[in-house]
Amino acid sequence: MPAKDWKLLHSGPPADYDIFQVRRHRYRLEPEGRERDFIVLDANEWINIVAVTTEGQLVLIRQFRHGIREVTWEVPGGIAETGEPPEQAALRELREETGYAGERAVLLGYTWPNPAMQSNRLFTYVIEDARRVGDPLPDPFERIIVEPRPLNEIPGMIAKGEIRHCLVIASLALMGITATRQ
Repeated sequence: MPAKDWKLLHSGPPADYDIFQVRRHRYRLEPEGRERDFIVLDANEWINIVAVTTEGQLVLIRQFRHGIREVTWEVPGGIAETGEPPEQAALRELREETGYAGERAVLLGYTWPNPAMQSNRLFTYVIEDARRVGDPLPDPFERIIVEPRPLNEIPGMIAKGEIRHCLVIASLALMGITATRQ
């Protein structure tokens, strides 16, 4: 079905919820003429960082996630500030969340977190030769545990379900790291 079959009739004013805005779009599907409202979440771009140390460790973090009320294994990441280039956001987020830094962030690619209802993208960067340069600088409501792991352990962590965050798994796949059954 071509995108031209969907005619945007109206886009309502956004409701602002700090990290995203909710907008109601009214569409008509042609040629049938059926109309329906769709909810869209608009947010700044997201960033994930696959940071690898000179010792071959992947810099992982663990933190509490309110949606599932559990602690998850993740790669560092976050929201790009308005107007902030994604590459710069990657370097900033790595430093803030982990205390690690690298010389440059190389774009692996981007994905759409949930294009059915979200307008933003998730950019994944690799930062090689990451090194610890100081203490993490988390936001006031973040409690992050930094736990680097050998790269060769990551496929097993995915296969065993230790790493379940789909956006983290997508970012690792862009790096060529996927689950392997033991």
